[in-house]
Amino acid sequence: MGIAKYIKEIGRGKDGARALTREQATDLMGQVLDDTVTDLEIGGFCLAMRIKGETPQEMAGFLDAVHARLHRLPAQGPVVIIPSYNGARRLPVLTPLLAALLAREGAQHGFGVLMHGCATEDTRISAQSVLQALDSMQKRPLAQWNVAGAAINNIADGSLVFASTESLSPALKRLLDVRRAVGLRNPAHSLVKLMNPSTSAQALIISSYTHPEYLLSMTETLQLTGCSAMLLRGTEGEAVADARRAPQMDGFVHGQHTLLQAAPTGSTVHLPELPKAIDAQTTAQYIHEVLQAQRPVPTPIAQQVEHILHLLRQIKTQQDPR
Repeated sequence: MGIAKYIKEIGRGKDGARALTREQATDLMGQVLDDTVTDLEIGGFCLAMRIKGETPQEMAGFLDAVHARLHRLPAQGPVVIIPSYNGARRLPVLTPLLAALLAREGAQHGFGVLMHGCATEDTRISAQSVLQALDSMQKRPLAQWNVAGAAINNIADGSLVFASTESLSPALKRLLDVRRAVGLRNPAHSLVKLMNPSTSAQALIISSYTHPEYLLSMTETLQLTGCSAMLLRGTEGEAVADARRAPQMDGFVHGQHTLLQAAPTGSTVHLPELPKAIDAQTTAQYIHEVLQAQRPVPTPIAQQVEHILHLLRQIKTQQDPR
């Protein structure tokens, strides 16, 4: 069948390219994930979309294709979904701290936590490596691991599960790896930050963007798809609030938008004492000390946890209008 007809539409340059409908985007991404197209076509698709940029309708269609093919993890109740793909370059990656704090709350308030991800750049410290180092410091492992050769039967309340992207969708992992060959991001890098890899109908996705222009497009996509989510400008692309200065946080409950926290104005008076090294062992030791109450939880991350709990309460009480 091939996707040449779609590449012809989206590959006419920034000004001449035409947007695909949601149905066309679903068909295109479905063929890519089903491995029925050539490597040359995949490369053409990735480069064309990088130049043109994705519309909300296209992203919704791509998500439809991804969700139809994901190996979803079973969950009976609410689940907080935390994607982790960027890792750390200059700051400690504190995504595992957010996940661990939420898992503690989940035991009391009735929800589980699912982190998913993989390393997309070899030069960065991944949240997965920090979580593995943190596991070794605990009396009992902090996380359950859904990776090759292992499987999770249920995301229980109060549990923290880490799922590798390859265990959820080997085809999506291959599409992410195209970046290593061409040096540019493609739609997969946004899709993984918007997808729900669980069976929970009460999932809350913690999504992030790296550049301000993505705030509008991701907002429109979340509204179009009727997702429940938190959206914030991530710390180096990770879906955790910057420990030094809280970003704007937006909430979505079944696609309905609300501003949770405006971006601060003025200078920050008190900065948290963060580790100067960002390697996995040092970062894990810092997180361990925070979890043991030997260090305070950075205020922006504590605020993020409270906003997430607020959104979960809304999800539980409001019916999905779709």
